This record gives sequence, structure tokens and C-alpha cells, in this order.
Amino acid sequence: MKALILSCGTGGGHNDAGLGLAQALERRGHTTVFLNQYLGLAGKQVDKLICGLYMNTVTRSPALFRAVYGIGRGVGTLFHQLHIQSPVYYANSGRLADALGKLILSERFDAVLMPHLYPAETMTALKRQGISLPPTIAVATDHVSIPFWEETDCDWYVVPDVQSGADFVRRGVSEEKLFCAGIPAPEAFFPPSAKEREEIRKALGFSPEEKYILLMGGSMGAGNIEQLVMKLRRKTDAQTRLIVVCGKNEELRARLELFAQIDRRITVFGYLTETAKYMKACDLLFTKPGGLSTTEAALCRIPTVLLPAISQCEDANRRFFLKGRAACQGADDDQRIERGLKLLISENAQRMRKAQARLIPENPAVRIAEFTERAVTGK
Repeated sequence: MKALILSCGTGGGHNDAGLGLAQALERRGHTTVFLNQYLGLAGKQVDKLICGLYMNTVTRSPALFRAVYGIGRGVGTLFHQLHIQSPVYYANSGRLADALGKLILSERFDAVLMPHLYPAETMTALKRQGISLPPTIAVATDHVSIPFWEETDCDWYVVPDVQSGADFVRRGVSEEKLFCAGIPAPEAFFPPSAKEREEIRKALGFSPEEKYILLMGGSMGAGNIEQLVMKLRRKTDAQTRLIVVCGKNEELRARLELFAQIDRRITVFGYLTETAKYMKACDLLFTKPGGLSTTEAALCRIPTVLLPAISQCEDANRRFFLKGRAACQGADDDQRIERGLKLLISENAQRMRKAQARLIPENPAVRIAEFTERAVTGK
């Protein structure tokens, strides 16, 4: 089987999901083509413009992003009821549809998987043009239906859980098209054994006498990470290290590196390629509730404190992991820190790891790869 996987960089989670799908399919002997900058089919400047606008809005104007997201969900429902296509649909038609159609016809793919809405919009446009397509599989990366999934026409929709599936149905997606499997992640996030965890800590130079707290704001460094770091500096002792991942937020990285120069307990990274190793090695994680961030944390079995959500889809992710007792939260930074530090010294950490194992026992990418085989063969 030859599969095409389409994603883009509006948040690193979609590309992580795509990578996980590619790895799982290749493990089963299949060939994959993974386009993680799908918008580049319309030109590099298009990809740079859209992804840059998304990142700037999330990091600089999170309240605006949340408001626009909420409006989009309502507008998407209205457009669907009126049988009107949204501007998102038309933006992903045209040049993108022409380029993608030529690629599919020339490469003869057996399946197309899409862990992002945009290529699903393009595939819908191609289907309406009467172009013969292989099975198309949309893969949701949040525990809810984001705006405009309902106006796409894919053959299958992989959803994370039963409740998110119900939301897809409420918004107009046929229940017969749903497959509940979880959110796929790269192989690096496979659950570690105790021995593997210790080996990673040793390889990273971690001291057995120290505790390590990992702070992440997603690939964009979103959220008020800086304030949280400053408070943790004051509330932790000399045996506690703070590892901060700023993603692509260079301004945040520059500010925190100034503090790291005067406090040896702070280590600052920009975009970290070895996130899985640090999730497996550290003792505690503070992270925003992105779909991939939370899934990857649970797979790595790291006690997790959730930061405020920046959108309604992250609200849904937060509810899912809190209900499963696979993470905790707090009303403000002080309470989040208090609950996190208690995890470092209590049996609650081990209970949370067990809850994570019950909630996500294995990488969902494996189940999705198996499902893709069945979708292609019809068996």
C-alpha cells in the first residue's frame, strides 16, 4: 500500500500526528509520502504567510484567537445548515486543488490520511470535481470537532473518543463514517519502561538527587510560561531544575535565557526535537492542553499539570484528561504550582501514571494504521 499523508504547520501537533501515522504504516510494510507543509503546494510564500499569521495570533493575541475560534464554530454550523461553503473551503480549493489533484493522479496512492482540516477541504473540492480518489481518511487531533470539519466530505473520520465522535455527529458528520481510535503520536512517545526512563535520565545527565520540571507552551510557546517560571523559581529549592521549551517563540526564549544566566537551575530550549526524551525523563510537566501535547504526555507517563486553554478545542482536551484523572489543573498559577509540587513528593504521581495508562494504553497510530489497511482492502 502507498499512502499520502497531508498536514501543515499551524501548530506542531498536526505534523506530529502525521509523523506517527507514517511511522505506524511503514512499520507494517507500507510506503508513505508525508507532506508536512501541505500549503506549500500553492507556493512557499502561502505556507509561510498562513502559518506565520496563525502563530502570531496565538502567541500575541490569544483572546482574539479564542474569539475567532468560537465565531468559526457558530458560522461553520450555519453555513452547513444553509449548504454554503465557508471561506476556508474556497481558500483550500483553486491552486491547491489543482496541485494536489495532479499529485494524486500521478503517484497512484492507495489512501490519503489528513491530520489537518485544510487538506480535507481540498480533497472535498476534488471529489466534487468528479476526480477519482483513493479512500480519504480525516484524523482529528483534538477531543472535539473543530470548526468546518462538517463541510468536508471524507470517506472516514478518525476521532479520539466517543464524546468527540458524538460532537462530530451533532455537527453534521455521518456516524457511519466515524472510527474511534485516539490521537496518533510519533514512535518516540511510546510508553517507556522504568529501565528506559532511567537510561534516558542518565544519558541527559540528570542527577538522581534532583527533581526536573518540564514547562511547555506547545510548538508556538503560547501561554504565560514566563510568569510561571518566575514563580517556580521562588517556590522550589536548589535541588529542583526547570527545563523550559519555548518552541518557535524566539522572544520568549530570549527573555528566559537572561534569567537562565543568573539561575543555573533553569535550562531554556527553543524548538526541541527530543521532546519525548525529556517527557520520559522529567518528574513533572506543565503544558497547555493541546491535543498532541496531552496525548504525548500521557503516553510518556509523566505527571501533568494543565495550563489555561487558548481555544475551545483545548477546553475539550482538558476535560477529557481531567475526567480520566490523567492530569490535574488549578484556578491560577499559584494553585497549579501547589498541586504540581505535591505530585513531586506524593503517591499521586504514580496514581496519575496508572490513570494515563488506562486512558491511552498504547500509541493510537497503530490502530489507525490497521484501520487504513481495512479501508483500502475492504476487509
